[in-house]
Amino acid sequence: MGTTIAKQDRIGARVPHEVYETLCRAAELTGATVNQFLVQSALKEAQAVIEREELIRLSPRDWNWLLELMENPPKPNATLQAAIERYQEARGDDAGTSFNWKP
Repeated sequence: MGTTIAKQDRIGARVPHEVYETLCRAAELTGATVNQFLVQSALKEAQAVIEREELIRLSPRDWNWLLELMENPPKPNATLQAAIERYQEARGDDAGTSFNWKP
């Protein structure tokens, strides 16, 4: 049975000496190499950025409000009804299509 070797990529960066010393000190305090410390720190920050950009957080009050709207949507006002009709006309929808919502 063969072994699988994971592909690895290289990242390099030039930093001022003071920054390098700070990174070395922090890495030493955590028991990691500078490379390990950099990768762990960068990965943690990258995951935080992705989570911040991809997740929507709601308070319990707002979550309940959203669920209520989804379960009991209000009747469409004139503007929404006109938009639905324009959409259906643009798509050429007729009574036999799946999107033929009428209040």
